Amino acid sequence: MYNRVVKRIIDIIIALLVLIIGAIPMLIIALIVRIDSPGPAIFQQDRLGRGGKVFKFYKFRSMRQNAEHTGSGVYSGKGDPRVTKIGRILRATSLDELPQFINILKGEMSLIGPRPPLTYHPWPIEEYTKEQRRMFDVRPGMTGWAQVNGRKDVEWHRRIELNVWYVDHISLGLDVKIFFMTIFKIVTNADNENTGATVQKND
Repeated sequence: MYNRVVKRIIDIIIALLVLIIGAIPMLIIALIVRIDSPGPAIFQQDRLGRGGKVFKFYKFRSMRQNAEHTGSGVYSGKGDPRVTKIGRILRATSLDELPQFINILKGEMSLIGPRPPLTYHPWPIEEYTKEQRRMFDVRPGMTGWAQVNGRKDVEWHRRIELNVWYVDHISLGLDVKIFFMTIFKIVTNADNENTGATVQKND
């Protein structure tokens, strides 16, 4: 009941409140991003959502245009020259994630849930095992159990295990716990930098 109805209602209410109250600050951020470097203010990327369905994932652009095709690709470590000046601030404060409230309102994401992976990273949907695919049984989230248990320095097999655990234990109490743990992570900026490649192929 919580997963199907209450969780969705909570998502809609929170998304509407954030988008209404944060409309002007978000417009200011978008303007600063455009002034800071050439390119669109909003970065769009194909991600895997519920049921493995592909959707457009939104973030404020924190890197130079086409950065995902240069340098270290999907990994961005400390001092990455592809990250813009304003992008460093947005990433450190997680303000770059604000446009995902639009994804939530559209029903593509939830506030809490497994983070949506790229269509090709850590591997294509066809290469997920049956057990791993269970992480796609729920809407992906802005933050999730894997993010508060290591965030960016956890190897992908472990991240997926944590995501599947969340699917099996989803509840209002767990979501509240993850929410406050996420706030702590953001305030302390803990585990917010990639320390290297975190992918090992499925056997």
